[in-house]
Amino acid sequence: MRIRTGETIPVQLLRRKPALTVSPDHGSILLHVHGSCHNISHRILTTTIGLLEAAFLGLIQGLTEFLPISSSAHLRIIGPFLPSGLDPGAAFTAITQIGTELAVLIYFRHDILRIARAWLRSLFESDARGHVDARLGWLVILGSLPIAILGLLFQDAIETYLRNLYLTAAMLVLFGLILGAADRYGKRRRSLDQMTWRDGILFGFAQAMALIPGVSRSGGTITAGLIMGYSREAAARYSFLLAIPAVMASGLYQLYKSWGVAGPVDAASTALATAVSFVVGYVVIVVFLRIVSSRGYWPFVLYRIVLGFSVMTLLGLGHLTPY
Repeated sequence: MRIRTGETIPVQLLRRKPALTVSPDHGSILLHVHGSCHNISHRILTTTIGLLEAAFLGLIQGLTEFLPISSSAHLRIIGPFLPSGLDPGAAFTAITQIGTELAVLIYFRHDILRIARAWLRSLFESDARGHVDARLGWLVILGSLPIAILGLLFQDAIETYLRNLYLTAAMLVLFGLILGAADRYGKRRRSLDQMTWRDGILFGFAQAMALIPGVSRSGGTITAGLIMGYSREAAARYSFLLAIPAVMASGLYQLYKSWGVAGPVDAASTALATAVSFVVGYVVIVVFLRIVSSRGYWPFVLYRIVLGFSVMTLLGLGHLTPY
């Protein structure tokens, strides 16, 4: 990338440690990006995302979190078009997902309480261990391990290299086509009470693919469910349940990690975005389940493909940069 004298340097660029160092030299600042050195102004100006932009990003998060179109991809793509021109970052994405997951906890509260009670009984009562809800509880825990382990192992890559917009666009198209094929050719006969331990592990690894922006957490788990023969409604409902431990843990970890650390979005703006994502997310859950039961996933498949190629076009024309 080219940096001109006096140009604003996005905060998240400065945090890309593997690719960037900043050092003073004879009263100026030398910026090293991927082996190239750029002489810029005497002071580094930083920009932050304001309340209105954060509210808009919260709206996007709430609209896209539960749909198989990748909320992280949308936040990554939209960032450069905001007045600040900033990518809000992986931490902001994870924290605002707390709001949408709170919507899941409220909407599915009866299912969650039933599964939690059955799981707790299975810890102390041997005859309760074969109950469907108890098994679902254990499967959710098992399915949450891949994304937790891989998320910690590849944290630096997730926050830097994997946010490359070329990769995001490619994942939107590729996994859109896979979702379309799964929706078209999947048997769609199985229900959640037929889930096996093997299925639970496969669901978990499918969810872990969402660590790459553009894959979509819900899209990955729903696609895996359709391929394994689950109905559209069963795959969607399990996608909601499986996300709760991983997304809440990721959001709370990023909240703890970023507390008091300067970033592109301040605490007040992040809190506002999280609140907006909660309200919008609850409405989207209701609408999404109705769409899935009546029309299937093809509207989302087409949207993913169009968005992916649009991003590639904007990158090719220079209206977007990979990072």
